Amino acid sequence: MKPIISLALAAGVLLSTASMTLAGPIESACMRSGRESASRALCGCIQQVADMTLKGGDQRRAAKFFRDPDLAHTVWISQRPADDAFWDRYKQFGAMAESYCGG
Repeated sequence: MKPIISLALAAGVLLSTASMTLAGPIESACMRSGRESASRALCGCIQQVADMTLKGGDQRRAAKFFRDPDLAHTVWISQRPADDAFWDRYKQFGAMAESYCGG
């Protein structure tokens, strides 16, 4: 019976370690941003909010804003309905992240 318990424990440790090392697109972009306030805790918190409010494609699109802030401006001033809809979701995400993560 010991091997079964050991195997289950090893699998649990492996899964929890893997989830800690797999950062989402927002967290990764935040950590690579070079901003002084970027920390694993803050970027992870922002990723958690992104997971609650943005689908994968929106997360990848928003992550590009860390690298290219002008891209955010381009989307913001766009007249395309798809960009307007994305911007509404992005604003909601930003407000929630600021409130939830305190930053």
